[in-house]
Amino acid sequence: MGLERKPTSISLLQAAASVGQTSLMRAYERAFERFSISVGQMLLTHEDLKSRSRFINARNTLLSLIDLGIIPIINENDTVATAEITLSDNDNLAAQILNLCAADLLMILTDIEGLYDKDPRLSADAKIIPLIKNINKSIKDSAGGASGPIGKGGMRSKVEAAEMAAVMGVPTIIAGGKVPDAITRFFAGEPIGTFFLPKAEGLTSRKHWIAYTLKAKGSITVDTGAVVALSKGGKSLLPKGIVGLSGDFYTGDSISVMGPDGAEFARGLVNYSAKELARIKGLDTREIEGILGFKYSDEVIHRDNLVLF
Repeated sequence: MGLERKPTSISLLQAAASVGQTSLMRAYERAFERFSISVGQMLLTHEDLKSRSRFINARNTLLSLIDLGIIPIINENDTVATAEITLSDNDNLAAQILNLCAADLLMILTDIEGLYDKDPRLSADAKIIPLIKNINKSIKDSAGGASGPIGKGGMRSKVEAAEMAAVMGVPTIIAGGKVPDAITRFFAGEPIGTFFLPKAEGLTSRKHWIAYTLKAKGSITVDTGAVVALSKGGKSLLPKGIVGLSGDFYTGDSISVMGPDGAEFARGLVNYSAKELARIKGLDTREIEGILGFKYSDEVIHRDNLVLF
């Protein structure tokens, strides 16, 4: 395109994506031709995954390609993506695809051979962490957050993708993409890269979709009693436990549920808009209809539409 560096304007970035998509698919076709394997392209945006009907349609397309023995090459549709519908980076996209096709493993091949205990660019004694049983704050901090001049993400986004996979009950391997035969060596049992163990009990596909695919449109703050009822008692969220809210959300939107300490501990699909909730928060369910003139439900968020972190 005659550009010396990555453009910054949206129109040029999307034009570059348009040119890049054809070159990328040509490269994949040539690579797989040697093995007489066909490839197909799937371009997605967050909008395709946010809508449950479009999510299921994308899943059916993906599974049909796999059933036909065709390797799906999946990318974000950068030619049309905007801030509202972007998937942020390919690590996040890969984690979303796990839910789309019920995958058994997430393998991320990158320019670093795994997760190090410290930045290998700054410390000569940095060592790869071979196994991670639980992703906590210190693990995320060791991943840093920098990305290169061309790509997006960085090691931190890969660790966050591994966390999303773990919650779904899927293990992740982060390994070096330039390591010879990295994939076959991993499946042969060699200690390649960093392996992340999954949670013992993963979320269902739908609850993973609620927690990690949908973007929260706002938040509500609840009292200690509501925190206990939701996290310990498996209850639905009622208006009585709500003490505050923020954002402009509507019925069916995903919202964050915050405890008294301001930390998000759950996320779910809300049955009332922000304006409606502002009028009924803190009230008993029997008072809803008298205040609003109608009642969608006793629950602000039903437990079937609530995910605890």
